[in-house]
Amino acid sequence: MPQKENEKKAGFFSFMITFVFMFVTWIILSGYFEPLLLGLGVVSSLAIAWFFHDLLFAGATVQDIKVFLRFCQYAPWLIIEIIKANFHLLFLVFHPRMHQLIDPHIIQFQTGLKSDIAITTLANAITLTPGTVTITANAEGGFRVHAIDRQSAQGLPGVMRDRVAHVFGENR
Repeated sequence: MPQKENEKKAGFFSFMITFVFMFVTWIILSGYFEPLLLGLGVVSSLAIAWFFHDLLFAGATVQDIKVFLRFCQYAPWLIIEIIKANFHLLFLVFHPRMHQLIDPHIIQFQTGLKSDIAITTLANAITLTPGTVTITANAEGGFRVHAIDRQSAQGLPGVMRDRVAHVFGENR
């Protein structure tokens, strides 16, 4: 009997998360706050949550919500880092002594990350940042990365690893 009750609670929790997510998305995308349109948004969000809550947030826990919120804090930082790396790459490419400034490196390092999602997130973040490409990332947290110059190589794994570890609760 307690198992059924836990399943009901988990189902209700995923239903509520799906409803809130859908309704907030409705508000953001519509931009209208008239009572009729808000009511239609509630009805639509309830219908979507009723039919699809087991697909979108199946088994969602409070820990998953915390990870999502920490990821929402991490994403703007990553975007800023990508923009900064773009400007650095522009500097390299348009510099008159480009051939002297570009000094490719392949570096290896251990991150200490344990979960596959954290390792994948870090590998993708490195590859998204212009001037660096993840060559390999293994399940033990070992990375091989190609960097276009010494400055790009020196920043790895650095703060990016720490931010990803914080998102997934893998702080040292």
